[in-house]
Amino acid sequence: MDTARKKITYIVTHADDDPELATIPFILANTAITMDITPVIILQGKGVMLAKKDYAEHIHFEGGTPLKDMLDAYIESGNKLYLCSPCLEKRKLRKEHMIEGTEIIGAAKVTEEVLSSVNVLNY
Repeated sequence: MDTARKKITYIVTHADDDPELATIPFILANTAITMDITPVIILQGKGVMLAKKDYAEHIHFEGGTPLKDMLDAYIESGNKLYLCSPCLEKRKLRKEHMIEGTEIIGAAKVTEEVLSSVNVLNY
C-alpha cells in the first residue's frame, strides 16, 4: 500500500486531567507526518479544551515535549484540529474562543474520518 495514501485518526478526550494522554496523540500525529501518513486529530469531551486560546501553554508532562509545541507543529504542517460541536456547546465555547487551525464538526464528519482511516486510536 502506498504510504502517501494512508490516514490515521487520533481521538483525544483528555486535557489538563491527564497531560500525558493529551500530548501523546500529537507526538504520534507529528511522527506520522514525517512518515508521509496523513494524521487526523479529533478533540472530543474535555479534549476540546486543548484548542481553547491560551490553554495548551499550561499542559506539559514531565519528560515530554510541551503540548503547545506539538500542537503548533501539527497545525503548521497544514492539518486541522477537528472539534466536537456538542462538546464545545456543553462547555459554552464558540469558534472565537478557539485557536486558528480548528474546525467544528459533528457526528457525520467524525464517522467519515474514522471510516476512511487505516486505524483509529483513542486517548
